[in-house]
Amino acid sequence: MIRGKKKIFLSLFGFLGLFFFIFLMFSRDTEQHHTIHRDAVIRGDSTRKEIALVFTGGDFSDGGRHIQRVLDQENVSAGFFFTGDFYRNEANQQLIEQLVRDGHYLGPHSDRHLLYCSWENRDSLLITKAEFAEDMLANYAEMERFGVTRKDALFFIPPYEWYNEAIVQWAEEMNLVLFNMTPGTLSHADYTTPDMVNYRDSEKIYRSILDYEKTHNTGLNGFILLVHIGSHPDRVDKFYRMLAPLIGELKTRGYQFKRIDQLIGEQN
Repeated sequence: MIRGKKKIFLSLFGFLGLFFFIFLMFSRDTEQHHTIHRDAVIRGDSTRKEIALVFTGGDFSDGGRHIQRVLDQENVSAGFFFTGDFYRNEANQQLIEQLVRDGHYLGPHSDRHLLYCSWENRDSLLITKAEFAEDMLANYAEMERFGVTRKDALFFIPPYEWYNEAIVQWAEEMNLVLFNMTPGTLSHADYTTPDMVNYRDSEKIYRSILDYEKTHNTGLNGFILLVHIGSHPDRVDKFYRMLAPLIGELKTRGYQFKRIDQLIGEQN
């Protein structure tokens, strides 16, 4: 009798072990391989050939119409993160309204484009928690004029793409999700002008993206690729003019374009 019970126990143990093994394998297959830096997501699932295009805007919007048309022609949805000053600027009104109609993700980028922490010491805050909250709420107030409510735009990218863990925590307490661009390419250098020591021309920026894709095992999987919606007039070599060939090339390499909330939203 005892021997029979022992056999039943061992069979049950074996079954549970098999079940647990299958569960682990399934979990491993469905795990989200996000990259986190200083408590914020900076890359989506590195096992999927998916990319999120995000465009930030503050002072300049000269590429807006061109970018909107290219995305429409390529059937690509993107994320647009603007400062309150950008939303307030009457010259940008029609562009913003069109982006909303096209179904893009519109979010905040700090009302006044504040520098949250020191360049020299990232752990040194330059604003208070109250100032952060006031600035973000002012940004949302401008967005609401275009029918974009706070619940519609919980994701935001920090000004200057510069933050620390305290800022992430303050955002979470407001039920917001701070994320940042994926490092490794020069896409964000499209704001530079020829007089700057860090100037990068558009061809160099373009090549940096494709070279990264070619030379890394995970390519651009899960990449959050940041581009500026405009740049200073002194930069006549506008990178946004290369957006169409870039999207086309990445599509031929098998990439799908997702909105930022679709790319990283599942992990929140």
